[in-house]
Amino acid sequence: MSEEKKERWLSYLALTTVILAVSATLSTFWGQRHSTRAVLNEIKASNQWSYYQAKKIRGYFFEVQKEAVETELLKLKEQTPEAPVVKKLEKQAEEFTKKIAKWDEDRDKIESDARKFEQTRDASLIHGQSFGVGVIFLQMAILLSSIAALMKKISIWIFGLIVGIVGVVYFANGFLLFM
Repeated sequence: MSEEKKERWLSYLALTTVILAVSATLSTFWGQRHSTRAVLNEIKASNQWSYYQAKKIRGYFFEVQKEAVETELLKLKEQTPEAPVVKKLEKQAEEFTKKIAKWDEDRDKIESDARKFEQTRDASLIHGQSFGVGVIFLQMAILLSSIAALMKKISIWIFGLIVGIVGVVYFANGFLLFM
């Protein structure tokens, strides 16, 4: 092989190695971004579920109070149906019913928010995984390119390019999710 041909493929090797390194860097950046996004949304979902449980417990507290008021109301209605305390207890039971309905409505909204955070987390994990696999292949390709340059073996460089193409496909998949 002539000196000019050796120099020419080594120039291409250097260029492709730079492209692979930039792709690996970007894939790492985007993978970390999605990883961070997944963790933050997991925290948000956990917070929402804790809030949901607190609302549920508080709603149960109102239900117990309502049942106690309704039980007392039944006893009083049997004894003195027109007593002023009966009207007061009926009003309390009605207020508890409204509060319970409001707490149930709040819980539905909180549950919906928690599920949205979980969906965002799951999507971020899928994106991040693809970027992570891309980084692995891109780093292997950079390593193979380095070995090819040291040994001056074009076959190792070509194999590195094939591995690099796989890495670039996974990198692109991190954005588009076509695989």
